[in-house]
Amino acid sequence: MPPPPLPGKKRRIGVMTSGGDAPGMNGAVRAVVRMSIAKGCEPYGIYEGYEGLVRGGDLIKQMKWEDVRGYLSEGGTLIGTARCKAFMERAGRLQAARNMVSAGIDALVIIGGDGSLTGADTFRKEWSGLLKELVDNGKLTSSQSEPFKHLNIVGLVGSIDNDMSSTDATIGCYSSLGRICEAVDYIDATAFSHQRAFVIEVMGRHCGWLALMAGVSTGADFVFIPEKPPSEDWEDEMCGIVSRHRKMGKRKTIVIVAEGAHDLSLNKVNPTKVKDLLSNRLKLDTRITTLGHVQRGGGACAYDRMLSTLQGVEAVEAVLDATPETPTPVICVIENKIVRKPLIKAVEDTHAVAEAIEARDFTRAMKLRDAEFAEYHNAYITTTAIDQPEMRLPKEKQMRIGIIHVGAPAGGMNSATRAAVAYCLTRGHTPLALHNGFPGLCRHHDDQPVGSVREMSWLDVEGWVSKGGSEIGTNRALPSEDMPKTAFCFEKYKIDALFIIGGFEAFTAVSELRKARPEYPAFRIPIALLPATISNNVPGTEYSVGSDTCLNALVGYCDAIKQSASASRRRVFVVETQGGKSGYIATIAGLSIGALAVYTPEEGINIRMLARDIEHLRVNFAKDRGQSRAGKLILRNEHASDTYTTEVIANMIREEARGRFESRFAIPGHVQQGGTPSPMDRVRAVRLAVKCITFLEEFAGKSKDEIMADAMSMSVIGIKGASVVFGGMERVEKEETDWKDRRPKDESWVQLKKIVDTLSGRPKPEDCCETCGKK
Repeated sequence: MPPPPLPGKKRRIGVMTSGGDAPGMNGAVRAVVRMSIAKGCEPYGIYEGYEGLVRGGDLIKQMKWEDVRGYLSEGGTLIGTARCKAFMERAGRLQAARNMVSAGIDALVIIGGDGSLTGADTFRKEWSGLLKELVDNGKLTSSQSEPFKHLNIVGLVGSIDNDMSSTDATIGCYSSLGRICEAVDYIDATAFSHQRAFVIEVMGRHCGWLALMAGVSTGADFVFIPEKPPSEDWEDEMCGIVSRHRKMGKRKTIVIVAEGAHDLSLNKVNPTKVKDLLSNRLKLDTRITTLGHVQRGGGACAYDRMLSTLQGVEAVEAVLDATPETPTPVICVIENKIVRKPLIKAVEDTHAVAEAIEARDFTRAMKLRDAEFAEYHNAYITTTAIDQPEMRLPKEKQMRIGIIHVGAPAGGMNSATRAAVAYCLTRGHTPLALHNGFPGLCRHHDDQPVGSVREMSWLDVEGWVSKGGSEIGTNRALPSEDMPKTAFCFEKYKIDALFIIGGFEAFTAVSELRKARPEYPAFRIPIALLPATISNNVPGTEYSVGSDTCLNALVGYCDAIKQSASASRRRVFVVETQGGKSGYIATIAGLSIGALAVYTPEEGINIRMLARDIEHLRVNFAKDRGQSRAGKLILRNEHASDTYTTEVIANMIREEARGRFESRFAIPGHVQQGGTPSPMDRVRAVRLAVKCITFLEEFAGKSKDEIMADAMSMSVIGIKGASVVFGGMERVEKEETDWKDRRPKDESWVQLKKIVDTLSGRPKPEDCCETCGKK
């Protein structure tokens, strides 16, 4: 007898992974299981994908809160995946339906690629017919099937290829891109040493996202992708670009080939053919590297952990919101926003890309990919081959563009600078690096033999895409320290536009320059600010370049700490994070590592909060006795409280534990600034930098008075929700800026704190005694 349905809107929710494994799948499973329990539902793990659904028995198990402990840091899928021919036949789906009803499951969350999700939607469409057939065959009675007459399905896309339309990213794609970039960075060093060429094959049979993003992230000389094959004379084109790069002084050559790459006639372009061309025609010592399944393995990066967690939470909400008439949704992400979209439309658009490629309609194939894909492709083309006469602006539109870094270093600053310089040179502008921020400009602009204002060539910046820190130097000082000298330097070096990269200090610097415009005509030029700070606290944007690099460094550090805590079974670590007076880093890291609690400046810390958390720790360690993966982490932002420091909290926990468990504190410090920038910070830095220079070009030829009268002439670029926008500085300063705490007034990520607490099982204040913290 199947169990009766749960009361009200509560459901028994099955969760399964299907198709190829992808880093982050385990994070999604964990989120579905714990959010289901938090909502009063019962989660069931369906092991080995559709195979488990068809076979049933022990492959369908109810999952408890503790079952998914430690899932976030694990690669692959811990509940397994397998190909299942039986489910492709109606008889297999009939058996799967019977197994689900027998377990009382009335909703499914499926994590997989387009094939897996298409199969799921077919299953839902056939559901009523399958139940009728089971009743007709005597496998179920009418009374047994009646409570389960409606099946709700929600899809999450787990795919390293990022090949699903309607979403900017799929679970696992950025982790895979990270493996590729790491490998190419290593290869880059040996290629440079020996002046070699390397042809690197990456995954992507029908989608060139990995190849394209790897090209953008590593500064590859040439990229082959299925959606946009090179020209008919691609051999000459590729050899011409590589040859010009070598003549300019480049010592190495990197060519990236997607496994599904082909020419305009759909003839396969394989690495061997590319190698032979480089070896025979250009006489380069050329090697082939096929990365293979290395791209698929390993734990998930911070972004994939966050994405899979947020999408898993949204999947449960979608199940509970669903009615019998609700079309099957797939959970997607557009820029920074989690959204639901119709699954069938997403699958149809995905298949349409392959059909367009087969029909050699490559323009349509590019349009069917998201707009971001085409932008990245254009950014790659314009920043790789700088000698493109057709893109050069007329003389009167060419500008002298200053590029300056302000504030603390952040991963991706150099990537943005490289892209800006390359784009400037392609368009005929003169890029000027203003070394060491505003103090460097004022004090050392006329130093001999080399001053701080230097024209940049392509070769100067060519190798910067993967470098951390700031190659032109950065400084926290503001132009107000010597405004007359700053204006003098702007005029002396004929700076027509300014591109500033940096954090809150950079934002403040632009504000000062704006306010000084009436007195100093030199500042009546267009200025674009690209937010770059690990704290992600710049008003006007929800994302700052460098924050993802910081999160990856912090998550890696916390994984190591948690391993130590787990090995001792009975230990909690309190880890201090950077971030200024913004709790963004602490919160997103907490989401990505499964922190027990997160303390932020926005919320603060009080004694009652600590009492609740210490009592929660006592209960947790009592339950965890003898279990693996039992280490606990608490994250505290460096400015969460002046009184309750990281060490004080660790000591309080140790004192209150009374020997039942241990407590330690750890401060990673500047490790969080990261070394090599993450792929996300690299590609977004390139895209946003190109957009900034394009924005500055709009003011070419305008008078100083016209520029000053335009409120958008000083703007900050930002990602807000599902859009990339420019915000006029005066409006952003007045309406969006909390000057006292150096952060935006409305921080979009604050709502995620509730998810961190829910998934850690942290008690709500209203459920606990104010004095002792007990429930």
